[in-house]
Amino acid sequence: MTADSRWLEDDVRSIDMRAAEAARARQDTLTKPPGSLGDLETLAVRLAGWQRRECPDMERVHITVFAGDHGITAEGVSAFPQAVTAEMLRNFARGGAAISVLAHALGASFEVVNLGTVSPITGGVHDRWLGPGTESFVRQAAMSEAQLAAALDAGRQSVERAIATDAQLYVGGEIGIGNTTAAAALACALLPAEPETLAGPGTGLDAAGVARKAAVIRRSLEHHAQALGSTAETLRRLGGFEIAALAGAYVRCAQGGLPAMIDGFISTTAALIAARLRPGAEDWWLFSHRSREPGHAALLAALHARPLLDLGMRLGEGSGAATAVPLLRLACELHGGMATFAQAGVSERL
Repeated sequence: MTADSRWLEDDVRSIDMRAAEAARARQDTLTKPPGSLGDLETLAVRLAGWQRRECPDMERVHITVFAGDHGITAEGVSAFPQAVTAEMLRNFARGGAAISVLAHALGASFEVVNLGTVSPITGGVHDRWLGPGTESFVRQAAMSEAQLAAALDAGRQSVERAIATDAQLYVGGEIGIGNTTAAAALACALLPAEPETLAGPGTGLDAAGVARKAAVIRRSLEHHAQALGSTAETLRRLGGFEIAALAGAYVRCAQGGLPAMIDGFISTTAALIAARLRPGAEDWWLFSHRSREPGHAALLAALHARPLLDLGMRLGEGSGAATAVPLLRLACELHGGMATFAQAGVSERL
């Protein structure tokens, strides 16, 4: 790791266990059988510890979508051409994408950060252009050390912007044709696992396309086998700008005391990287949903994570994470709004 990325070693913010215990005690006094609201109770207690108060709320949500193209698409691993990345960014800026609609519905602050698309983008995005996408990692490292450090730092800066607006939750999303191949390659190297078990359809590959993707990943892993000794180097060789930015963002969330809601397969790959780069950061994360991408289950298991939803989603963009936000809001409303047994004049259990 370069000197520019030493911030990754900063301490993770402590959780207020007194506030969490106070919230847990309050749950036991509410007019319901103990534990009857299941994970909604657990969410309220975790949020209390993060927000350092007995009764938390969830009003201010910040969403960042990171974008970057991937040289690995030259190997025929995607059903869509690279030009779609930039086209979708324009759709984000116009408010027509799924995450754009979800952000509006949630009243969330929303930004798109372009880290490196092949086609240029003007207007409607934060431009942190690091180059016209990554290199094809079947032949060489995806990123230079300088590009990796800059991508990680783009994630850090996004979180700093969220903290500056007093956000209470960070949602990270991604867009980049070919990024399920990069995520699967990273997951195979880090878990480790076989490409045939983690490679999935991505944007809609058929069985033959998935097999081709797995073969490309296997060749890539073999090519870089002697250089995958550290998490950072594995990310540099097999990753993408947007995956690195998400990893940096998740680390900074934990350092800054801002809870993060993790999205699907690609975001969870970034979360695994972040957990390896800065152990303890995972204490500040929630996992939103179980993706239909076949590799997601293995990543969740490695992180000991239980997602909140299972809706058959696999869009990316942060859409699954945004969809789970109302659960947090309901958990807070129930926790703070329900009457206690004493207030309601209801007899407690014997």
